[in-house]
Amino acid sequence: MERKDLLLVIDMQNVYREGEAWGCAHTERALENIKKLLDSGIDAVFTRFDSPQNPEGVWKEYCRVNREIDADPYLGAMMDELTPYLSSHPLYSKSVYSSFSIPEVREKASRCGRLLITGVVAECCVLSTLISAVDAGVPFIYIKDGVSGLTDKSEAETAAIVSYFTPLHGCLMETDEYLSPASGSGDTFCVK
Repeated sequence: MERKDLLLVIDMQNVYREGEAWGCAHTERALENIKKLLDSGIDAVFTRFDSPQNPEGVWKEYCRVNREIDADPYLGAMMDELTPYLSSHPLYSKSVYSSFSIPEVREKASRCGRLLITGVVAECCVLSTLISAVDAGVPFIYIKDGVSGLTDKSEAETAAIVSYFTPLHGCLMETDEYLSPASGSGDTFCVK
């Protein structure tokens, strides 16, 4: 049985839109590329960050500092442009950085051919998830133009860190490179 690629869309919530409290440098670009991938028919799973209900350790301070943001339902909501896709793809909540803290995400990822990693924030939730995927033995494709970081510099630095896991654990690609007919949706690139 052929294992199909799985698109993981990490935390594309309004709070990360450019100009919002936790706005990232290229969220709109990432959003457009995520939609292109979703429109290709790839299987997908979404995650969202929800502040911990019973925070421990440094998460207590995190929740204290960010309580106004956490209390705003608009900021915590998924971006409207992704709402149509949520009717056919699951959305799971987490209260830590790594999406692999969600049992359903780990299980789906363990059965995929390769995990396409997209979303925000590159240097926090995205990087933490990628490292968890590597630890779990899940091959990845880091979609560079489908990920947004807080700044241009931190986004580039995160991609540089990710590159150290290639080619053994995965690779970095742009959306159009993955979707290229010559690549057969990536079948000739990266690890299998």
